[in-house]
Amino acid sequence: MTGPSRRTLARRLESIVDFADPAADLEQYLTPAELAAHICHLAGLHDDLERRVVDLGTGTGMLAIAASLAGARRVAGIDVDSGALDLARRNERTVLDGHGAGSDRTLEWLRGDVTRHPFSVTDATVVSNPPFGAQRGNRHADRDFLETAEEIANVSYTIHNEGSQSFVESYAADAGGEVTHAFRAAFPIAKRFAFHTEAEATLEAEVFRIEWETA
Repeated sequence: MTGPSRRTLARRLESIVDFADPAADLEQYLTPAELAAHICHLAGLHDDLERRVVDLGTGTGMLAIAASLAGARRVAGIDVDSGALDLARRNERTVLDGHGAGSDRTLEWLRGDVTRHPFSVTDATVVSNPPFGAQRGNRHADRDFLETAEEIANVSYTIHNEGSQSFVESYAADAGGEVTHAFRAAFPIAKRFAFHTEAEATLEAEVFRIEWETA
């Protein structure tokens, strides 16, 4: 699939608006535009945007919108937070107006729990920035997202906290899948909550492309 350059994608995604009042328990952080562009550009190079694309825990809509801009014809973003979905819709209007996918493409926003998802597909491409599990009660939250990716996807692209490679590779192998690409990425986070002690911190994230076993 031929789509916009990675640089063009990142530039368009920079207008996506962050959460005004993020929920700490949902670990609502803005996925960096550069990282979203990298992931969706890579997905396009591998023809992974030819399938239905599902953004699990879409938040601001960053990855779903990036996939649509990169050329995906059918994209769905799902989130448990209705406020996040309202924001994602506003971001869609801001970013895609004038750069639209056209009448042959759809971008849907669905309210739902990723662990009890409404999808019946088994051949999607999943893109997701799951919770890193930094908050109490969220430990291993990214595992739930991988479980859903395993159920509905041929291929997934997921962002995880630093030090997750052995866990992700082991989980994928146990499910009959394979990590085909893994790379580090800077993940800047502005001070959003009372427990943040710095104006901005940069986490080292890890991104994985997994090919899942299909029936």
